Amino acid sequence: MSIDLKMTRNIGISAHIDSGKTTLTERILFYTGRIHKIEEVRGGGDGATMDHMELEKEKGITITSAATTVAWKDHKINIIDTPGHVDFTVEVERSLRVLDGAILVLCGVAGVQSQSITVDRQMKRYKVPRLAFINKLDRTGANPDKVVGDLREKLHLNAVAFQVPIGLEADLKGSIDLFTRKAIFNKGDHGEILEEGEIPADLVDTVEEKRTIMLEAVSMFDDGIMEKLLEGEEPSEQEFYSVVRKAVIANELVPVYMGSAFKNRGVQLMLDAVNRYLPSPMDVSNFARKVGAEDETVQLKPDASLPMVSMAFKITDETFGQLTYTRVYQGTLKKGMTMENTRTGKRIRLGRLLRMHADDRENIDEAEAGDIVAMVGIDCASGDTFCDVDVDLTCESMFVADPVISFSVSCPDSADYEKMSKALQRFMKEDPTFRVHTDEESKETIISGMGELHLEIYVERIKREYKALVEVGPPQVNYREAITTTTAFNYTHKKQTGGSGQYAVVMGDIEPMEANSEETYEFVDLIKGGNIPSEYIPAIDKGCQDVMGEGPLAAFPVVGIRVNLRDGKYHDVDSSDMAFRIAARNAMREAIRKANPKILEPMMKVEVETPEEYQGSVIGDLSSRRGIIGAMASRSDVCVVNATVPLAEMFGYSTALRSMSAGKATYTMEFESFSPAPNNIAADVMKARAEKLKNDD
Repeated sequence: MSIDLKMTRNIGISAHIDSGKTTLTERILFYTGRIHKIEEVRGGGDGATMDHMELEKEKGITITSAATTVAWKDHKINIIDTPGHVDFTVEVERSLRVLDGAILVLCGVAGVQSQSITVDRQMKRYKVPRLAFINKLDRTGANPDKVVGDLREKLHLNAVAFQVPIGLEADLKGSIDLFTRKAIFNKGDHGEILEEGEIPADLVDTVEEKRTIMLEAVSMFDDGIMEKLLEGEEPSEQEFYSVVRKAVIANELVPVYMGSAFKNRGVQLMLDAVNRYLPSPMDVSNFARKVGAEDETVQLKPDASLPMVSMAFKITDETFGQLTYTRVYQGTLKKGMTMENTRTGKRIRLGRLLRMHADDRENIDEAEAGDIVAMVGIDCASGDTFCDVDVDLTCESMFVADPVISFSVSCPDSADYEKMSKALQRFMKEDPTFRVHTDEESKETIISGMGELHLEIYVERIKREYKALVEVGPPQVNYREAITTTTAFNYTHKKQTGGSGQYAVVMGDIEPMEANSEETYEFVDLIKGGNIPSEYIPAIDKGCQDVMGEGPLAAFPVVGIRVNLRDGKYHDVDSSDMAFRIAARNAMREAIRKANPKILEPMMKVEVETPEEYQGSVIGDLSSRRGIIGAMASRSDVCVVNATVPLAEMFGYSTALRSMSAGKATYTMEFESFSPAPNNIAADVMKARAEKLKNDD
């Protein structure tokens, strides 16, 4: 196994929008020698290196996650800069799926914000170890102690400060390492010179107090360190680093580093911590499933000599063909090799391999286990697994949220229609949360996604990149239907005609699932004593699922149903898969109708940051949109309002917020959950839906 692998880090940088992720990445590229001039995200110059799309530069936000490779003190670090905006949440999911560690960036003033909570939930889903970096400590109102408290209280992380900043706001000069007690000052035009100095006299007591807290937190993971501390001794540097590393990799400790990327403070020390504490590919267990035997898992070993297994986690279309970002989990990916896409079963010859640096690329001949590279011209979908020809494994798929909003799109000029259709095909391949379908009745093309911004960006890209004039219909909310009571079913399907008949009896009940469940349907087989032979059970499951697409109230998809199959009957001759599927279908339809179904509407978690003088207007406006106002917080002269608001009431909110706050307030919005719509709203939705279906006929 190559020693190089121990010195490799695959990390992501994630955070709430506007916490300074891209600025931080820009500094990392500069200090590691990847770029020789720092560009800022907003204003002047060419825009940040990692934001290479024209739209990203214009809006100053990251839309697609860019990949780059840097070297820092003998370590190779593959970095993926992920978007913070919730509409592009799939980019974060994709990245976390293939990363070994992450840096959670937080604003030193705002602390843990709504999107930080989402990103943290995603990291926990993929068990990604992390460091925290408190950024923007040069801003007025910066309070690192409050942010560390937020990490512990709001995210329930065992966050421990490993540094104390030297000065805050305009006086931020550097930081003190709590273990070595070294004060490090950033000097030079871009903070590239690190100077060691004495701890400022006014910070000596604070350092000792915080150091004791840090050592006590670390001693919880090692009896040796605990004994030394009790006896008044100090752990050695090696001992301390090794225990912290184990605790971080086990996801039990989050070291917190501090600085300001924009003011070039603290970035190099954070890079040292990445090398020191975050896992290499050898420290992480990755598993794949056998194709055709989904329950059988195989551990993938980061060994270059074993059969090759890799996963495509991101796809982009370039002028010279499709670029497929790939994480190699096992074996070696070589230019010219023949490999198999285990989803399609097709064999493919790999023509070109690239190492990526944002939008630049260099040709390479091979990539070993643990590496992240890009393949050129391979036709595949995001999430596909590639293996050596005699290996049939599939890497676990990512969690992909269902879209909550739809627009209809059309082209006035039929010549543009083909361009639009080409663009939509490409975007669907690149982004699993972006869906396209044609409404059967109205023949309209419907695009669906995670929010207004998500769909607006894609419409804008069709216009710019494909030069197609697109007209967008009014937004449509993707409502759902759900049952509210447990209801029994007992259905007999019997058909006697010439020849063999059809016979099936299914009995059981349906019940609402728990409100916070990520699953929307569950089938529980409780048949005892072979009353229904086991070969018919999958057909019953399929029959129940057939009905989930259209509910009885307004033909919206049905969610949150658990089906308990308790009993049934069959006939030796007349029973068949089809008979049981039809019986299940009809039983399910009847049961849903009787189970007091309700219309559910998507509720959005909205966080508004506004100057205090507009606080009353913002709260009044959110309440008028049927919003439920939650926690409120004040920082310096800014007020943060949290609310839960129905998506249907949030259209055009950005314009309304701008006008009521003289353009000074900002907001973020993300899907939270589906919730029963009030009766009057449900009645309006059903009426509008009935009219639409009638007109489409």
